[in-house]
Amino acid sequence: MEKPGNLILVIFGASGDLTARKLIPALFSLKIQKLLPERFAVIGCGRSVFSDPEFRTKMKESIIAFSEEKDPDEKSVDEFVESISYLMLNNEKLPDYHKLREILVERTKSMSIVANYIFYMATPPSMYSVIAENLHEAGLSVQHDGFRRLIIEKPFGYDLESGRELNRKLHEMVDESQIYRIDHYLGKETVQNLLVTRFSNGIFEPLWNRNYIHRVEITSAESIGVEDRGGYYDSSGALRDMVQNHMLQMVGLTAMEPPSSLESNSIRNEVLKVLQSLQPVREADVPKQVIRGQYTGSTIKGECVNGYRYEKGVARESRTETYVAIKFYINNWRWGGVPFYIRTGKRLPTRVTEVVIHFKKTPHHLFQRDSIARTSNQLVIRIQPDEGILLKFDMKEPGAGFNVKSVNMDFHYRDLADIRLPSAYERLLYDVMMGDSTLFSRDDEVETAWKFVEPIQKAWAQNNDIKIYGYPAGTWGPSVADELIEGCGLTWRYPCKNLAGDGDYCEL
Repeated sequence: MEKPGNLILVIFGASGDLTARKLIPALFSLKIQKLLPERFAVIGCGRSVFSDPEFRTKMKESIIAFSEEKDPDEKSVDEFVESISYLMLNNEKLPDYHKLREILVERTKSMSIVANYIFYMATPPSMYSVIAENLHEAGLSVQHDGFRRLIIEKPFGYDLESGRELNRKLHEMVDESQIYRIDHYLGKETVQNLLVTRFSNGIFEPLWNRNYIHRVEITSAESIGVEDRGGYYDSSGALRDMVQNHMLQMVGLTAMEPPSSLESNSIRNEVLKVLQSLQPVREADVPKQVIRGQYTGSTIKGECVNGYRYEKGVARESRTETYVAIKFYINNWRWGGVPFYIRTGKRLPTRVTEVVIHFKKTPHHLFQRDSIARTSNQLVIRIQPDEGILLKFDMKEPGAGFNVKSVNMDFHYRDLADIRLPSAYERLLYDVMMGDSTLFSRDDEVETAWKFVEPIQKAWAQNNDIKIYGYPAGTWGPSVADELIEGCGLTWRYPCKNLAGDGDYCEL
């Protein structure tokens, strides 16, 4: 991997958790891997009061606490944090941006580099257009003597209208090619490996269609609750927080056609085609195709866990969903008639994200046990944790007769002792520095995804008769979600046999 060109990274909201827990540790890891530019600086901007030495000390503590590098060398940490400085800045005050410009001009000259700037908005979404406008007014977003790139975190709006409005405002200040909408799920190695698994292996691609696949299932489960984000989450919910971005992007990568090349727009064009082909869920069909749930109080490993409505910052009568499962179809030649199922939730038994391809059963069931046909073959692509790929198929048990047993053929990234698995933010920050937008959402993708979830949002907002099902914290969500799966006796894949909510990850 080549080094990016020299640049300065400006982080708005630098005193927040995202910067401390993810961004600075990821940048330090890039330094250790020798993947930072030769000349590189970070300017943290925030409303908190810090001197440069105080902010560097805070960032050093963050690296030691959260870095993926084991026992980071103190000298290396000290050298890295010397490239970090801090500017007290109010996001809404234009004079502060003129001061930022002066610092950038001075720093660019002292470093003897071209004025390549990346602006990372680690702020509430309401600040995105405000920061972009002030950068524009201060002359910092115009690309005349180097590149200017803006990184924003999800959510990219709260519904179709606000998503379009955000895009419109950003496009008034910067070109779409300058915007990097970051989705850390897409930085996972196994998500990217979806493309290689499909398009580099002759044994998979011929089967990747309606002729051989019965259904596709995508799960993103978290064992934690809303923790101290109850106020934010109660205005968001699982549909906005996870489905519109993470889940639908994984659907796009799973179902896309082969791109003409590995160029970023070629890949994103194919993802967009999938999103455009999603069969809309009519408002009248929402109760039949969408299950929403909310976790209730429970006991997990002997510890009493609050129900969602008793979390800090959550309204006692809240109808915000902490779990959502959706059944839908993709209206194109490859996937016509194949149901797709996605589910995501908080306070489930474990933290796991995976794509499961359920293949059709053989047309003639020669081998049965107790008059029940064997289960179908499955390809499990584990995104996190314990990244890897599992193929489930049947084998004959040793001995007389034809007793059949399901066995696993699996691969784990952790088994590659000589290969380091980068963190998602590490990979994505590197891609922005390199100008590679493949793993970032484009404006039309964002709006098309919002268009798909809009009827669900409207149905929930306008029809109070649509149920929100309670499920005990530490279980796999409302049991009624199993009824979404088409076919007698079929259900979701449960990555953990233990449904008591131990919160531990499960082996493939």
